Amino acid sequence: MSGTMTISLKVWRQRDSDSEGRFVDYVLSDVSPDMSFLEMLDLLNLELVRKGDDAIAFDHDCREGICGTCSLYINGRAHGPLKGVTACQLHMRTFHDGESITVEPWRAKPFPIIKDLVVDRSAFDRIMAAGGFVSVHTGGAPDANTILIAKETAEEAMDAAACIGCGACVAACKNGSAMLFVAAKVSQLALLPQGQAERKARVEAMLAQMDAEGFGACSNTYACEAECPKQISVSHIARLNREYLRAKLA
Repeated sequence: MSGTMTISLKVWRQRDSDSEGRFVDYVLSDVSPDMSFLEMLDLLNLELVRKGDDAIAFDHDCREGICGTCSLYINGRAHGPLKGVTACQLHMRTFHDGESITVEPWRAKPFPIIKDLVVDRSAFDRIMAAGGFVSVHTGGAPDANTILIAKETAEEAMDAAACIGCGACVAACKNGSAMLFVAAKVSQLALLPQGQAERKARVEAMLAQMDAEGFGACSNTYACEAECPKQISVSHIARLNREYLRAKLA
């Protein structure tokens, strides 16, 4: 695709968590097909600021698909229409000249809106603080080469560890469930020797905190797996359930 594009945008604007929000229409021209979606929003904000209007608030950090902060609902899909990418990795060549694009924040009770497209995902931080780590009380770290881990096991643990905590799984789930996020964090440690000492306490504490935050239950619709930018498998949810049952029976 060559030249530039003109895009019609319908963006959710909300002053703060206590205010009512609404969609606002914008038309943006001179959009390069090679721009990322966030660069397109930068261009829109530049025009708004030049006019004296309030810029659209949206989260971003690394813009490389690593940090997980670019959490946007784009045309009804978490992170947009492509699979396996975050919003910052989505390029405008994915869309057509003259296309209308709707941009919304995550819609989940545990993720309250802070402003415009920015939501508070600190519930994930509290779940991690409840047990998503290897404690210093498990002893000193032995030399890595002395711990033998099967290649298949290491790869599965790394697949789970790829979770960036963006919240797309929650936003895509009709129940607002955080099971895929929690499963990935529990699974990566349950598979490795370093995570064994606190295995029982970890899964109980993290699931208890998940429930306390108000996340919904998993009903196996697989929407979380379909929208996860790191394509984490729901098989980790099955492991999470086994880990929890094992902890309760121990």
